[in-house]
Amino acid sequence: MMHTRVSSKGQIVLPAAVRQQDDIKPGQEFEVERIDRGEYRLRRCEPTPNEGLADWLLACPEKGFFVGVASESTNDL
Repeated sequence: MMHTRVSSKGQIVLPAAVRQQDDIKPGQEFEVERIDRGEYRLRRCEPTPNEGLADWLLACPEKGFFVGVASESTNDL
C-alpha cells in the first residue's frame, strides 16, 4: 500500500511506482467513484478509438500532403 496527500488545490498525486507500473502518462483522464465514506475507486478512462488522429494527420510536416476531397451530400440516403 502506498500513501499520498491531497494538495491545497485538491490534487492527488499518484506515486511514481504506480504510474510506471501501469504506464500512466500526463493528461490521461480518470473517473472517481465514491463507494462509501472514506472509500473511493479510481478508474482510468479509455480513450475513444482514433482520438487525436485528425490532429496527428493535420500536423504532418509535409504541407499539402493531406487535402480535403469533395463528397456528395448524405441527406438523400
